[in-house]
Amino acid sequence: METMAQLGVGIGWRPEIADAVERLPGLDWVEVVAENICPGHLPESLQRLLDRGVRVVPHGVSLGLGGAERPDAGRLDALAERAVALGAPLVTEHIAFVRTASPALEAGHLLPVQRTRDALDVLCENVRIAQEALPVPLALENIAALVRWPGEELTEAQFLTELVERTGVRLLIDVANLHTNRVNRGEDPAAVLAAIPPEALAYVHVAGGVERDGVWHDTHAHPVPPAVLAILADLAGRMRPAGVLLERDDAFPPEDELAAEFAAIRSTLEAAAGSGAGAPAVPAVAVAGVGAAVPAAGGVPAPVAAAVAVDGGSPAAGAVPAGAAAACGSAVPGAAAPGGSSGVPAATGPVLGGAGAQAASGAAAAPDRLPAARTRVGLEQAALLSALVAGTPVPEGFDRQRVRVQARALAAKRADIVAKVAPELPELLGGRKAFREAFLGYARHRPLPGGYRRDALDFAEHLLVRDLPADPAARRRLTVWWRERAGPKPPGRIVRWARALTGRAA
Repeated sequence: METMAQLGVGIGWRPEIADAVERLPGLDWVEVVAENICPGHLPESLQRLLDRGVRVVPHGVSLGLGGAERPDAGRLDALAERAVALGAPLVTEHIAFVRTASPALEAGHLLPVQRTRDALDVLCENVRIAQEALPVPLALENIAALVRWPGEELTEAQFLTELVERTGVRLLIDVANLHTNRVNRGEDPAAVLAAIPPEALAYVHVAGGVERDGVWHDTHAHPVPPAVLAILADLAGRMRPAGVLLERDDAFPPEDELAAEFAAIRSTLEAAAGSGAGAPAVPAVAVAGVGAAVPAAGGVPAPVAAAVAVDGGSPAAGAVPAGAAAACGSAVPGAAAPGGSSGVPAATGPVLGGAGAQAASGAAAAPDRLPAARTRVGLEQAALLSALVAGTPVPEGFDRQRVRVQARALAAKRADIVAKVAPELPELLGGRKAFREAFLGYARHRPLPGGYRRDALDFAEHLLVRDLPADPAARRRLTVWWRERAGPKPPGRIVRWARALTGRAA
């Protein structure tokens, strides 16, 4: 059995700050968006970190374990493959849904799961499927939300506690998301922290955001505010996390500011450790065949230094067309890529989760209940997602204004990713502001198609059908850009009009 170890203080690795991450004082580990890396073709910076002994944890964004469908085997294989390639002690995902099967819609973001018995039954079964497919332990993150489901039967604390009891899964607690939900949904972070069994805590995410018109947006593009550090201090006063990670996904600050933010997190942990609160240490166990230790239920308590873990991003799901991961092409910021079979063997040794955890956990849903529960959860999620991305009526019981805010946020995130995939488009349209407004108008009733590259082409075609941009020279340049990427012979005006009308009717 490997020597027990803790993660420590880390940061989300991103290509834009790769050099700064390598130079960050006191860096213990990093987290990467699993769908944005390709085993066998790791970025040189990430490989250097691995070579010097920095642990790397893959953070998935595309499984959608809270969705009504069973987890996709290809996506599970891809996540398992990355865990093995990185020698990761665990993998992480989210308590969220990201797509629906009927109708086939992609959110492009993490959306909250209903806190109902049906949704919990479905989530627990999906988690057990994932645990059995993954070679290392799985931890799930609480997400930030703008909207609240009507008719919820459980609080966040009850939902998380029962999920842990029934599956043995660990939790990745994002304290920034607790703050977001306090502002947006009136939920008390302390109640959630009080309910978490210390042995279930895998690690912690810390990130920044901004408040606009009374709504907190979890942007990962702003400094960590004092309110989030206060929740981190509360958590560290209750239990000593094995890892804490800083997340930054956009609007990256100068290197000295990033280092100062990283240091502020460490100082918060050290102050909590020195306050005499007597928080219990989170135990750790080694993962056989992987070579690194992670916190787990059971195990022997060991003294640990207070540690802070920074999240690896909450990007959009379903960004890369099916099959893209098999070829391991260049990743899109915020993109999720399905993958082919990895042939990863099942893990051996004292791994938390899977069938063993299920046997020792609380009562599971009766098997004959699950098909009906999946149907009900799927219908409810499809109605909400359709309102968010296709402009259909808001389901009864939701706050319509909040749904509109969420819909615009999803479209804005989609616009940002399209601008990164096709940076020529903002230039052709006269700048980012003009591009964004035009894209939001296009996306209002058009769900995300087969990926963001396809989205960029469809957006350009949409503009050309309407004889936009108004400047003839810019319109000619856009036509050339579209023709080079869409094929040698673009469809005629009648075909383009028919497509536009069909899309509007849909």
